[in-house]
Amino acid sequence: MGDEEGLACGVHHALGGHSIWEHHDQQEERIYMDYNATTPLESEVILAITEALHDAWGNPSSSYRPGRKAKTIINQSRENVGRMVGGQAEDILFTSGGTEANNLVFHTAVKHFWESWEEAEKKGQEKSHLNGKAILPHIITSNVEHDSVRLTADNLMKEGKADVTFVPVSKVTARAEVEDVMAAVRPTTCLISVMLANNETGVLMPVREICERVRSLNKQRPAPRILLHTDAAQAIGKVRVDVQELGIDYLTIVGHKFYGPRIGALYVNGPGTITPVFPMFFGGGQERNFRPGTENTPMIAGLGKAAELVSSHLPQHESHLRDIRLYLEQRLQDVFGMEKIRFNSHFPGSESLPNTCNVSILGPGLQGQRVLSSCRRLLASVGAACHSNRGDRPSHILLSSGIPAEVAANALRLSVGRRTTRGDVDLVVEDLWETVRRLEGQD
Repeated sequence: MGDEEGLACGVHHALGGHSIWEHHDQQEERIYMDYNATTPLESEVILAITEALHDAWGNPSSSYRPGRKAKTIINQSRENVGRMVGGQAEDILFTSGGTEANNLVFHTAVKHFWESWEEAEKKGQEKSHLNGKAILPHIITSNVEHDSVRLTADNLMKEGKADVTFVPVSKVTARAEVEDVMAAVRPTTCLISVMLANNETGVLMPVREICERVRSLNKQRPAPRILLHTDAAQAIGKVRVDVQELGIDYLTIVGHKFYGPRIGALYVNGPGTITPVFPMFFGGGQERNFRPGTENTPMIAGLGKAAELVSSHLPQHESHLRDIRLYLEQRLQDVFGMEKIRFNSHFPGSESLPNTCNVSILGPGLQGQRVLSSCRRLLASVGAACHSNRGDRPSHILLSSGIPAEVAANALRLSVGRRTTRGDVDLVVEDLWETVRRLEGQD
């Protein structure tokens, strides 16, 4: 038996006895493993949206029955979303999505800086120049944030409205380390924004530890207070998220990452009282004037139902996601061998999301996008969906996390969901094996 034939037989055995060619002539079932990009709506969420469309079509600001019904649904959803993250209903502001929520935080931080600075100047505590330089509000974030944070910060710099420090994540742990974040703090620092979980590596950031350190620092320093924000888009619905434990001022919530509709919310610890919020829009006074505009009642109803499901079932979901992801990693090792693959979601000393497997299949011509476009079953991505136009360029997040360029170029982000099964994993690994053999010219 030749080496190639022996390898094929070994893989046939590793794949659980399935012939790796038996599905070629059939209409392949597509298997979705891109749940970090978006999730389908749960049936209960669809029902909540549909009922709101039928029964709660009135303007929530009106006093007649359809309007009161809409207002009741919105209030209940606010309760559900607040409970999901360990906050109060009054701490929740509904937004069009995570991008708006993140922009609202950055907008608020800059405006709050100037109000605090001007108040201090009136009291003779501050000067309009510091060390000979004109004052600008200073923001700290990491270099692996979602574009809705990164580009917002970039734009503030380009317009001369803020200074920004992009703290590099460790090339060992892929985390924004606490000491590195604290070392970047200046007298003019007004906001620290570090994501709760990275969307490509799955690494959980030390947000609670950062908040502890900054809250202690805030007690010792004059205005402006450093505000604390985390984009929790990837974490909610996969791991426990509790704003009280984190000690955060703002937390971004994105419905379509936890089987809800494509709207979002912003948690604010005591909006307008304990924690500032300055609106970007002006209008009819909805959302206590923080985010005016007639409420999108059906989508808010869906978001509330999705949040309720997270609160009710998170332990089971987290356990299932971890089991399936570990099984996926084991099957990849069994079929390809450890010398042929590299996991880009394993970093010493770092915890990660239970559902995220970032893996590179090593070898020339096996760039991630090329492999995925050749797969017959697998639906996945090489990274964030908003970066899909970047072709075969390695992910800057992986490069920043210490992954070599030739490995990062071959990366696949496989993210499993609530209903992903071990059978799905078997078929996906088989599909990847067949695809790699074709691309390497072995079939």
